[in-house]
Amino acid sequence: MLLWALIVGASFPVVGLLSDGLPSLLLTAMRFAIAALAMLPMAWRAGPAVPNLEGGLLYAVMGLCLAGFFGVMFWAAHRVSAVSMSALFVSMPLLAYGLGRVFGVETRAHRLLAILVLGAVGALALALAQSGGDLAKLQFGWGEMAFFLGCIASALYPVLSKWGLGRGILSPDAAVRTFWSLAAGGVLIGLVGFIAEPVAAMGRMRLGDVLLVAYLGVFSSGATFWLMQRATGALTPGAVTAYSYLVPFVSMLVLFAMRPDVIGWQWLPGSLLVITAIALLFRGAAGQPRPQSRSTGSVDDERVACAGATLPEKHR
Repeated sequence: MLLWALIVGASFPVVGLLSDGLPSLLLTAMRFAIAALAMLPMAWRAGPAVPNLEGGLLYAVMGLCLAGFFGVMFWAAHRVSAVSMSALFVSMPLLAYGLGRVFGVETRAHRLLAILVLGAVGALALALAQSGGDLAKLQFGWGEMAFFLGCIASALYPVLSKWGLGRGILSPDAAVRTFWSLAAGGVLIGLVGFIAEPVAAMGRMRLGDVLLVAYLGVFSSGATFWLMQRATGALTPGAVTAYSYLVPFVSMLVLFAMRPDVIGWQWLPGSLLVITAIALLFRGAAGQPRPQSRSTGSVDDERVACAGATLPEKHR
């Protein structure tokens, strides 16, 4: 998940290099299609991977979660301030923890809950530092409500993955789960894009745009969702999503590398809180016993109970 945070945090400057005026939803559908194709060889090696009806329905719901979050994010980008979006986004790990409790894939863990709150405060402090500390931009209206619903959908994704794994509905292979959820999400985002956006605008894409979308598809979507699915086999949803607090920290480091003149003391409090939260997660991981692993040929076999992540009894 550290590698996940590094890739995601470093991808934001890449997105800014895309040409203006391109349809966002259709670009995302293209990105997801490339990501799914990148996962196809790994999923193919896992053997027969076509899900049954129950698994197909769950993958469709997981894809709907992805489509819902990205669709609302692009819609809200022009209606909601960056500070408000950041404040709502940092609630995602807490939402994942709460939804995990509802679905029975999270145990009551006061320590993990405290770490999530600490990380949320730190990530919010980084967002305020980036905006110059302008609290007036922190609002909550219909646009913010829509984005918050998108955050709930995103938080539900690892919860459904963990729930489906625990009941044997989803494939035990992380690449297979990544492929089907990305494929379903890409189809749903593409359908909305064809309805809501001008398809002809995709013709304005330059070779550089195609290469950037390919990079984002393979690394920022394919690799990151695969890493998340791998982590889901060992961690609870709250612990997995807690690493999203590192994303603004990584983006801050990229900003410092590009613009050293913006370095200031205002970045220090949030950075320290985020680093402390992640260090506490690692300390919890180190303090947990390493279970006996079974060789089943799955990439999720290397499971370590950490950060309050307790596997159901039948999977130990």
